[in-house]
Amino acid sequence: MTTRKTFQSQFGPRAMAAIYLGIALSVTVGAVRASAEEAAGPSFAFNIGANTDYVFRGISQTDEDPSVFGGVDATLGLGYAGVWVSNVDFGNGTDVEFDLYAGVKPSVGPVTFDLGVIYYGYTDQPSGSNEDYWEGKVAASVPAGPATLGAAVYYSPEFFGKTGDAWYYEVNAALPIPNTKFSVSGALGHQAVDIGPGYTTWNAGVGYALTDHIGLDVRYWDTAKDKFGDISSSRVVGGLKVVF
Repeated sequence: MTTRKTFQSQFGPRAMAAIYLGIALSVTVGAVRASAEEAAGPSFAFNIGANTDYVFRGISQTDEDPSVFGGVDATLGLGYAGVWVSNVDFGNGTDVEFDLYAGVKPSVGPVTFDLGVIYYGYTDQPSGSNEDYWEGKVAASVPAGPATLGAAVYYSPEFFGKTGDAWYYEVNAALPIPNTKFSVSGALGHQAVDIGPGYTTWNAGVGYALTDHIGLDVRYWDTAKDKFGDISSSRVVGGLKVVF
C-alpha cells in the first residue's frame, strides 16, 4: 500500500512567491497581539480517540481497519505546536504514524490564518521506502453567519515515497445546528504530485458533542476515481474523540 500518497504538481514558483508574501503580511499584522498574549504563558490540550478507519485525504491508512490515536497541543499567543500518533497499516510492516507540527494563527479583520509546517514520520517502514516527508500549510477561515468557511493549500517538496513535489488544496465548511449539540461539516480537495496519479476527494459528516470534552463524528468519504483499489473506495467512518 505504498501507493497511498502518490499523485501531479499544478503550481510553480510564482504561486509559492505569492503564498510567502501573504504569510509575511499576516504575521506582521498579528505580531503586536502575539507579544501581549505571550506573557500569559503556554497552555496545553491533550486528545485521545478511536475511529472505525483512519482515512487521510480519502485513502485508508489502516487497510480499512480501526485506528486509535492520541496527541498533545501547546499554544502560546498566536503560536502553536504539537504531536499526534496513530496506528497505520500499509501492508509492508509500517505500523505507526507520528506527526510533528507547528505554526501561527494570525487574524486580519474577520479572517483567521493558519500558517504552519507538518512532519509525517513512520515507524518500522521497510528500508528504502522513504515514507517520511513534510508539508507546509497555508489556510484561512472566515465566519459566514453561524457557519465557518475555509480554504487550505499544502505543499511538500518531496512527497511520500520520494514521489516529487506535491500539492493538496481544499475548501471546507462547518455549521453548528442551532439549539442542539449537533454540527455538520464537509470538505472538497484535490491531491497532485509529480510522480503518480492525482485525484479529487470529498467528505461530509455529522458531529455530536456528548460533553464539553467528548465528541462523536460520523463521516462519509469518497474519491473521484478508485485509483488505489479498496483503500480509496467510498466508506462511512465513525469516530470518538476525548479532549482534556
